[in-house]
Amino acid sequence: MHEDPLIEAARSALENAHVPYSEYAVGAALETADGTVYRGCNIENANYSNSLHAEEVAIAEAVKNGHEAFDRLAVASGARDGVTPCGMCRQTLTEFCADDLEIVCDEGADGTATYTLGELLPNTISADTLSAAERR
Repeated sequence: MHEDPLIEAARSALENAHVPYSEYAVGAALETADGTVYRGCNIENANYSNSLHAEEVAIAEAVKNGHEAFDRLAVASGARDGVTPCGMCRQTLTEFCADDLEIVCDEGADGTATYTLGELLPNTISADTLSAAERR
């Protein structure tokens, strides 16, 4: 069976996860429209609200490097349990990605599950949906 290189990149990002509290490592790999791949891992902090999620780290790196168009995201956990982006990460992805962003989730021996961002987060909050008063 031929593995998806984007899933492999997400799995390799697991190696750098800093998870002393949850012990639940997550890796993400985000593919830009030009084929560049940015990897991210979760980075925990004793103050949980300061922790970074793998998807956030990957998208921050891509945006920092000038990318604005994204095709696919792969997510893997050390448990290989089909982890999907959490609600907070889904909202962050919505800020930068179209509803048809393909999200591939590692299910280990069971292969992968694929969703679109719109399937995982319908009826999103975005600049387009907020009124002018709400944006102030």
